[in-house]
Amino acid sequence: MSDTIKAIRGMNDILPLDTPHWQHLERVVAGTLGAYGYDEVRLPLLERTELFSRSIGEVTDIVEKEMYTFSDRSGDSLTLRPEGTAGCVRAAIQNALVRGQQRLWYQGPMFRYERPQKGRYRQFHQIGAEVFGLTGPDVDAELILMTARMWRELGLGGLTLELNSLGSPEARRCYREELVTYMEAHEEQLDEDSRRRLIANPLRILDSKNPAMAELIAAAPRLLDHLDDESREHFDGLCARLDAAGVAYRLNPLLVRGLDYYSRTVFEWTSTELGAQGTVCAGGRYDGLVEQLGGRPVPAVGFAMGLERLVVLMRQAGTEPTHHIPHAYLVMVGEGVGVQGVALAEQWRDAVPGLRLTVHCGGGSFKSQLKKADASGARVALVMGEDELARREVAFKDLRGGAPQESVAVAAVAKRLRRLVTEGMTHPEVTEVSA
Repeated sequence: MSDTIKAIRGMNDILPLDTPHWQHLERVVAGTLGAYGYDEVRLPLLERTELFSRSIGEVTDIVEKEMYTFSDRSGDSLTLRPEGTAGCVRAAIQNALVRGQQRLWYQGPMFRYERPQKGRYRQFHQIGAEVFGLTGPDVDAELILMTARMWRELGLGGLTLELNSLGSPEARRCYREELVTYMEAHEEQLDEDSRRRLIANPLRILDSKNPAMAELIAAAPRLLDHLDDESREHFDGLCARLDAAGVAYRLNPLLVRGLDYYSRTVFEWTSTELGAQGTVCAGGRYDGLVEQLGGRPVPAVGFAMGLERLVVLMRQAGTEPTHHIPHAYLVMVGEGVGVQGVALAEQWRDAVPGLRLTVHCGGGSFKSQLKKADASGARVALVMGEDELARREVAFKDLRGGAPQESVAVAAVAKRLRRLVTEGMTHPEVTEVSA
């Protein structure tokens, strides 16, 4: 039996073949968030278990079945964060960030003990945004419009926006009574989880993925038909703003989200390209959560997006980032050339902002070095041998086109490299995506 230690099931390495996609995704999303005035906050992976049981809800699959929870040496119950909103709210309360208006975003790994499958892992990564102190539908629309802009900049099409409103707590209480009456009349059709939720949180029955209950749920009373006037006005205001901006959406009365803290607006961006795990971004309004976690009453709204699923969609769409591919690869052959070449490479990096220059290390023949230069994807190979060094020249060899090799004086190399960076690089097998 092998003694090789492997990664924990459902917790995956992200390898060099994939990291350029992650970096491109993170760069686009972070740039868009910054352009809209959102500030980054970095949060702990570990929180007190109570934070999630109070915010997410005791009768949820996350709290009941999926959290990584343990006692530390002091006997405190700690949990690896299963989602980001609760921790962000805790940080905002603790650090007095809920005074006035605040736009925040965060990123990092989350942890849930689920059955690993495509697009769903036990360690997964999210980028989330949260807004505190604003009550109107305008900021709800801003979050959705911002995500729509991200999809465009990432080159992702085919995503569907689904909308619903959960109304006010009072409206939900009235709706809850009607829903319970309906479900009790069909109790023989409920599965075990739904029977339990019928007592603790009947709205969660609408979130059931059991296909045997699909027809029953589809015929259930609609929460949208029971909204209070203020929630209806809020939802109409959101829809009007999305209509004006040309963002298409689909009303989904069964969209209740899996977390108990949501109120009024809830939304999801979904794709049919991911199988059962079709949601790539989801969020909504949670006006009561700050007070629920010990802060003063503050309205709040936010979203989180799953990076693994977005990377899958990027690859399926043919998005191939090029920012990791070197502009040039320095090939050096001959006595003493390596010493001078390394020094010159540093000078060129200083002189050309944004230059991606790979310097060959490890020696080898000219042929083997040139083969590695070609495999790197670089546009040009910079060739230095003893003769070039003596003449203070560098040979520019075009690796991607038919241009003839030419010699360039060392003093002029930086200018040529600057032009290469400015013009950009288009690899024959790579589609450049603007960030």
